[in-house]
Amino acid sequence: MQRHPTTTDPLVLYDTRDGVVTLTLNRPLQFNALSEAMLDALQAALDDIAADANARCVVLAAAGKAFCAGHDLREMRGTPQLAYYQALFARCSTVMQAIQALPVPVIARVHGVATAAGCQLVGSCDLAIASHTARFAVSGINVGLFCSTPAVALSRNVSAKRAFDMLVTGRFIDAATAADWGLVNEAVPDAALDDAVARKVADIVAKSPAAIRYGKAMFYRQRQMPLGDAYAYAGDVMARNMMEDDAGEGIDAFLEKRPPRWRA
Repeated sequence: MQRHPTTTDPLVLYDTRDGVVTLTLNRPLQFNALSEAMLDALQAALDDIAADANARCVVLAAAGKAFCAGHDLREMRGTPQLAYYQALFARCSTVMQAIQALPVPVIARVHGVATAAGCQLVGSCDLAIASHTARFAVSGINVGLFCSTPAVALSRNVSAKRAFDMLVTGRFIDAATAADWGLVNEAVPDAALDDAVARKVADIVAKSPAAIRYGKAMFYRQRQMPLGDAYAYAGDVMARNMMEDDAGEGIDAFLEKRPPRWRA
């Protein structure tokens, strides 16, 4: 018998195995719309991961037929006050930034639709793999609301003209287009989605944990710098990385033609 979700189910399911944390958005009947409570649950889960020295990689998945349909519009209409909306979007922006601030890679496992803040969620993850039938849109314009905060993540993944086109038309793009435009890394057959995510996770956890942590932090910080400053910062990070035991072990293993033995 199929089990139906109840109001007492966790809004974000948290599973960790061998350093891989899977977070599953769990409002399937609402297409995983980001209610205030779900945003709080997602922020709490991200905070836990940030404090977990054993975490190596995060997979962000979703229950039901959709990845995420964006903000909970019914909840938003219940409090028509400027201060409420400002606080809500600030809370959501904090969650999106917390994903990027995590020291380990976050992979979005996308199926169904990812619209508005759901598309923002995909764009905020470090990597994304989508099923062929997944669709993406920043469709707030269809209800009179320009998707301003989703535009921040979207415009950092795809070109300005493509992002603006999506924002002012509200049109959907399919997974193949999302991959071609850079919103997701790859689009795979629906039945192959879990295997594709597992392969990406395996590729990441096979690498030095220290190097991955150095690298993710460096990657995003240098993008905000002028070229000269970026090289100076990256050079310092690389020098510090070289002082890690993993770097010495990795180079020795390469020279000795054997697999490296990373520190946990």
